[in-house]
Amino acid sequence: MFVTKPINSNKKNIKSPLNYIGGKYKLLNQITPLFPNNINTFVDLFAGGCNVGININSNKVIFNDNLTYLIELFTVFKNDDIKSIICHIENRIDEFQLSQINEIGYKEFRDFYNKTKLPLDLFVLIAFSFNHQIRFNNSHQFNNPFGKNRSSFNNNMKSNLINFISKLQNGNFNFSNQSFEKFDFFQLSKDDFVYCDPPYLITTGSYNDGKRGFKGWTEKEEIELLNILDNLDKQNIKFALSNVIEHKGKENCLLKDWLSKNRAYTLRYLNKDYSNSNYQTKDRDKKASVEVLITNYKLPKIQNEQPSLFDL
Repeated sequence: MFVTKPINSNKKNIKSPLNYIGGKYKLLNQITPLFPNNINTFVDLFAGGCNVGININSNKVIFNDNLTYLIELFTVFKNDDIKSIICHIENRIDEFQLSQINEIGYKEFRDFYNKTKLPLDLFVLIAFSFNHQIRFNNSHQFNNPFGKNRSSFNNNMKSNLINFISKLQNGNFNFSNQSFEKFDFFQLSKDDFVYCDPPYLITTGSYNDGKRGFKGWTEKEEIELLNILDNLDKQNIKFALSNVIEHKGKENCLLKDWLSKNRAYTLRYLNKDYSNSNYQTKDRDKKASVEVLITNYKLPKIQNEQPSLFDL
């Protein structure tokens, strides 16, 4: 296995209209150059905000996520007219007088959504919620608090939405709302590619703290996913896994053990601030997250490439 500085490109990417925690938009120009050149079906197994799959060149993309309400929202984006979508959003904002300061209006609209569960209303709710986060309780009631003085459906969010919908409606994008272990991998062949960006075992966020009303992420799920990836490798299906091997002094021992047993897999370190991502650098912040991309195929070598911690 090898560790290198990240590959960066000047490619202009489509940004998801959702500020999804753990989204890979800022890492796209490091990640996507490491994917295979020719992909038939690209499976975004933990799609989230869809930042990765929406920017992939392939014959077909399958966005999968177990958050049913999110998939329903993306399906509306795919099938409905852009003007009617924008009109619905702006009408809801006017109807409930939503703004950065009207917390009462936000809570009234949140109650309205929880009774009706209209997909487009979820987007409006997210636009005015705290940090634009998506949170449900165990009764599947949206419970994210108001984003006072911060969140709104601003021009930047509107522009991202229009660009995202336009790309979605002009490509072969499909949706699935299966839990990752129930996804039908047998439909895939050697020309297909599976990308996984699961919740990170050693970090805590609204996507894996058990408070979203959907399946959490524990060692059980981590092991299950790693076993699935091993099976894909046996079927000669290429995969890439985004993950964190260290975070604030914690280590993902399960992931490290898995890598040590699968020396044929390739490990590459990434860095969110695009600075020096060399794992061995002396001035590396020991409490920072060490984010990686793991593949079951060889990645192009880069000048001055250095061995990883598993080879030292």
